[in-house]
Amino acid sequence: MGQKINIIQSKNAPKAIGPYSHAIKINGFIFCSGQIAIDPKTGNLIGKTTKIQTKQVLKNIKAVLKSAGSSVDKVVKTTVFLKNMKDFQEFNEVYELFFKPHKPARSTIEVSNLPKGALIEIEVIACM
Repeated sequence: MGQKINIIQSKNAPKAIGPYSHAIKINGFIFCSGQIAIDPKTGNLIGKTTKIQTKQVLKNIKAVLKSAGSSVDKVVKTTVFLKNMKDFQEFNEVYELFFKPHKPARSTIEVSNLPKGALIEIEVIACM
């Protein structure tokens, strides 16, 4: 018999813009869908810079993790999608403060495009 899959939808994160859940919780882990810099109150993409967008993305991730019963300090892996690798340092400044002193494993990938014209998208895996 398989493990129970719990679907997580956070009221404090932006509504999904497609047929997916904010996160799935199974076997003590939370697999979060990618978040972009959408303001949960307005549903609009915010910020014209990677720095501003990264701050909003991380706020959205924090809200999803909280709804799942976890927290930022329990993130074990992140995957970052940047529209332009030239923004890597700007992104890293915000990211480092958010995860300080905790440093999850991470991959960073440059992509040609992201939903709604976002500059950054981040997905995470956390434990309970």
